[in-house]
Order: sequence, then C-alpha cells, then structure tokens
Amino acid sequence: MEKTDLNNGRKVAIDLGKANIFSIVLMVVSAVALLVPFFVIWKDKGSLGSLVGTGREWIWLFVAMLVGIVVHELIHGITWACYAKSGWKSISFGVIWKMLTPYCHCDVPLRKREYMIGAMMPCIVLGIIPSIVALCIGSLPLLVLGIFFIAAAAGDIWMSWLLTKEAPDCLILDHPSEAGFYVIEEGE
Repeated sequence: MEKTDLNNGRKVAIDLGKANIFSIVLMVVSAVALLVPFFVIWKDKGSLGSLVGTGREWIWLFVAMLVGIVVHELIHGITWACYAKSGWKSISFGVIWKMLTPYCHCDVPLRKREYMIGAMMPCIVLGIIPSIVALCIGSLPLLVLGIFFIAAAAGDIWMSWLLTKEAPDCLILDHPSEAGFYVIEEGE
C-alpha cells in the first residue's frame, strides 16, 4: 500500500500483483466456505450428476464469466453515477493492459459511504447473491460463478477495507490510473 500527501488529498493505492494473490486466496477461502455447505445441503437431494450440472450449463457459466467481467465494471459505473452530481458524465471505463485489469473510474469525489457502496456492489450482485441462490436451488455452476465473482472483487474488497480506517465524513476521489483513491478530508 502506498500513501503520499498530494494537493488533492492523501493517495491510497494497492499493488495489483498483491491484489491478484489476494484474489486467489479469496477464491480458495470462498470455495471452501461455500462448497462445503453446498454439498452438505444437497448431497442427499439428487445424484452427483444432477448437482454438477450439464455441459451446456458449464458453457453458459464460461460465457457468463466473460460477460460478467464487463458487467462488474458497469455495476461500479451505474452505482457511482447515481451518487455523482453529473451522473454518467463523471464515469469512464478502461483497461490496465499490463495487468489485463479492466476498470471503472469516477472522476468526482464521493462521500466515503457512496464510494464504498459502488466499490462493493459488483461483489454483492455478481458474487454473493448468486452464491446464496445457488445454495438454495442446488446449482453448482451458479455457485462456481458466485465464487469467481467474489474473487474478482478482491481489489474492491481490499480498498473498501482500507476505507474503513478513514473518517466517516471524508470525500474519496477515485485514482484515475491506479487501483486506489485519494482521501480528501473536509476543509481541504
């Protein structure tokens, strides 16, 4: 984590290499935490084949993962646009090619709570909700999708955790080219 005082606030950034390692750890932890209950709940409710799903379901899973990567960033944009005074005009999208990491950027400061909601929304919509639904209906492909998108939100989770240490009334300005943000205290 890098912290530097700049004119427009204190910079907080995460290392994308470390974020990718955190993503793998998060995927393993999520897989264990969700697959164990899944099989405990569903082991006697059908054949292993019915739990695993069909080849067609796994193909759709792969397509959903590819589409979901774009949707993940779109969810950030939609959420932050709801809070930004100029809406969509404040939102841009791109890719950090050296890390093959797509991103959504909000170029106006948001309240800490608003920024955190926008940061965590893809994890909730694409990761947590599908995982809960999968546990309820017994769909392993849907559960794998949820686990994948929980792990895909590793950087968002890490940045949100860093934000918990900041003052509740601070403003957060998304960093335009790094995985991070500027913390702007009231009065700066």
